[in-house]
Amino acid sequence: MVEITDKLIEDLAHLSRLSFSSEEKEEIKNDLQQMIAFVEKLNEIDTTGVEPLLHITPRENVFREDVVIQNTSREEALKNVPNTDGTYILVPKVIKK
Repeated sequence: MVEITDKLIEDLAHLSRLSFSSEEKEEIKNDLQQMIAFVEKLNEIDTTGVEPLLHITPRENVFREDVVIQNTSREEALKNVPNTDGTYILVPKVIKK
């Protein structure tokens, strides 16, 4: 079992650039001990013959045909554009030559 010490809590606080009061450190210590106890409890389960779960669903590499369809007309797309030539959106130059 991993032992949760005050030094470990201080090291974690330093690494995460956080500061905790002594009461908060005790709460964190208790929380970490409970988490580790839960994970260690899982080690008691017999998993002999159980295949590892690689995917949540049985589907793998589900592809669809890539079909181009027109969803928005040009007029509708340019309706709220502040500056256009009727075909393209006009924007100010950002690269000077």
